[in-house]
Amino acid sequence: IILGCSETPKKSTPEVRSLQDAFSKDFYVGVAINGRIIDQTDSLSLNVVKKEFNSITAENIMKSMNIHPKRDSFNFEMADKFVSLGEEYDMFIHGHTLIWHSQLSPWLSTIEDSLEFATATKKHVKDLAQHFRGKVDSWDVVNEALNEDGTLRNSIFLKKMGEEYLPSAFKWTAEVDPNADLYYNDYNMTN
Repeated sequence: IILGCSETPKKSTPEVRSLQDAFSKDFYVGVAINGRIIDQTDSLSLNVVKKEFNSITAENIMKSMNIHPKRDSFNFEMADKFVSLGEEYDMFIHGHTLIWHSQLSPWLSTIEDSLEFATATKKHVKDLAQHFRGKVDSWDVVNEALNEDGTLRNSIFLKKMGEEYLPSAFKWTAEVDPNADLYYNDYNMTN
C-alpha cells in the first residue's frame, strides 16, 4: 500500500470590504450615533461605526433641549466630543439639528413676544453655527417643518415667525458658516 501525504489546498477567502470602502468613490455612508458611542462606553458599536461608516450624525445631543437648555447657556460637552470623534476618524460630520419643533428647549417655548422669539431663535442658530464653524461639514438646518401631506406644520416657529423662519434659518446659518452644506430634513413624505 502506498500512502501519500499532501497539504490540503487552502481555500482563498474573499476580501470583505467595509461599507465605507465599498462606496468610497460614490458617496458617504452615514450613521446616527448616540451618547454611549460618542463617549466611547459602547465599544462594540463604536468599532462598527469606525469600520463601516465615514459620516456621522448626532442622534440627539445637538437638539436644542440638550445643547441649549437655558437661555443664556449652552452645553457643548457631548457635541464637542461628537465632533472630536469624527475628526479623530476622519469622518464627514453632519450636525442635527438647528431648528426643530420637537425636543425644543423649554425656555424658548415660554417666550410670548414674536419679535423676542425670532431674535432668540436667530441667536440660537448663529451661536451653534459659530461654535462649530469649520468643524461641522453639513447641517440639518430645519427639521420636519412639513406635515405628511406637504403643508407646513403648525409649529411654534410658524406661529411666532411665519413662513419666513424657513429661509431665515438657512440665511443665518450660511452667514456664519458659508462652507457648510445646508439641508432641510424630513421623513414620511410619501404614501
